[in-house]
Amino acid sequence: MAEFTFHHGGVSVPSLDEAIDWYGRVLGFELEKRFYIEAARSHTAMVRKGPLRFEIFEVEGAAPLPEERRMPPTDVKTHGNKHVAFRVDSLDDFLTEMEEKGADVAFVVREKFGRGCFLRDCAGNLIEFVEEPVS
Repeated sequence: MAEFTFHHGGVSVPSLDEAIDWYGRVLGFELEKRFYIEAARSHTAMVRKGPLRFEIFEVEGAAPLPEERRMPPTDVKTHGNKHVAFRVDSLDDFLTEMEEKGADVAFVVREKFGRGCFLRDCAGNLIEFVEEPVS
């Protein structure tokens, strides 16, 4: 079996500058590089936090994110990529920090099967944060 590791997730946004600011201010990502993808007509940036990366696309003439893609229960009803998820040590501590930063908390899960939450970035894209139980 070929070996591989995770490299990055990607999101499309209406404003690259606003997204670079949001990912930095709210989640602590730093700008790694900016570039233009001619074939996609996309002003693009790669942001990084340690080994984690996000590729952010501002595509000329792109359609806005449909409303049903902004909530996890309705988003899963459309085929395709859904979100990326990151592990947090404490959901409650993470939520407190995100609320202090004014982040848009879309959905919180506190169930027997697990605890986590979804944030919406500045363009409405969903990002999941999961608290893994201590074994």
